[in-house]
Amino acid sequence: MMEEQARMMQALSGVTLAGHSVQGGMGLPPPHGHEGTDGDGRKQDIGDILHQIMTITDQSLDEAQAKKHGLNCHRMKPALFSVLCEIKEKTGLSIRGAQEEDPPDPQLMRLDNMLLAEGVSGPEKGGGSAAAAAAAAAAGGGADNSIEHSDYRAKLTQIRQIYHTELEKYEQACNEFTTHVMNLLREQSRTRPISPKEIERMVGIIHRKFSSIQMQLKQSTCEAVMILRSRFLDARRKRRNFSKQATEILNEYFYSHLSNPYPSEEAKEELAKKCSITVSQGVGTTITVSQVSNWFGNKRIRYKKNIGKFQEEANLYAAKTAVTATHAVAAAIQNSQANSPTTPNSGFQMKDEEFQLDSAESKNSLLTNMFTGGYHTPCYQSDNRIQ
Repeated sequence: MMEEQARMMQALSGVTLAGHSVQGGMGLPPPHGHEGTDGDGRKQDIGDILHQIMTITDQSLDEAQAKKHGLNCHRMKPALFSVLCEIKEKTGLSIRGAQEEDPPDPQLMRLDNMLLAEGVSGPEKGGGSAAAAAAAAAAGGGADNSIEHSDYRAKLTQIRQIYHTELEKYEQACNEFTTHVMNLLREQSRTRPISPKEIERMVGIIHRKFSSIQMQLKQSTCEAVMILRSRFLDARRKRRNFSKQATEILNEYFYSHLSNPYPSEEAKEELAKKCSITVSQGVGTTITVSQVSNWFGNKRIRYKKNIGKFQEEANLYAAKTAVTATHAVAAAIQNSQANSPTTPNSGFQMKDEEFQLDSAESKNSLLTNMFTGGYHTPCYQSDNRIQ
């Protein structure tokens, strides 16, 4: 920067206007008879100018404004501007046309698309909440699903608010810095040639510098959304493996062991096998022991929070268990009778239609007659005939 301005001032020292040599920024003719000291005086003038340039940062605002006003009102300013234009024409040819618009960053585009799909960026019209609602509906409704869905929406809204707050700060800082640079360039364009395209190019450079901050913000927001999805929606998809039949099996065990609803590892493995059989018949997936353990943990928590609500469900499963037990006992008795060994020398089998009570008889009278001999009971002969 300093070398460039030194070259500018050195070029100015050789510019002639209407036959007069410009020395030290003043249009004065060279003194006659001092040709030997002309070079030394010119170097001294350049040294003074460089010293003034180096001390610009030490000037107060009022001093800087006064210097700027003096430069703008100086009669040699047009000459200075024309010299700067010539220098720019010579040095600017190498970079002209090299600056083109950069293509959009593909990583930034992917982040924008993801944030838009999740409902974080763009207008608040549901977005990720709508996607969460669809996932909840596919997983099956319920009070627990609605509670978890509302929790998901609340956390997603919190992420959205943080993102928009930080994005607003970023845009404000970027706009303020860009405006400041543009004002400086417009102010300097009164002294040195600056085209509007050059100002636009500088604005693009500033935006590219700031885009790294924007990318970090969007990337961290996407990571937060993915963590949120893995905690809620992915866990919900795992619970979708539990079919209605599998849930009934687990509920039946839970309410039948309500005094101690903590199944052992062997019981969990057995329940997982039973549930996997029913599930595989439906969607072809399996249930692990860990899922069964998580189900019982969640079930105990929900039951303790709302015992009154689940009491009716417990009564239904208790009645169902009683009916199942009755059927099991009846089936066991019938099975034992069918498999019992026959009495020796018993070639006789009585049929139901051969042993019927009269309408006037009762079971008590039948038993009494049988034990007192008043009723003729069949006896067996050696040839297996009834007498």
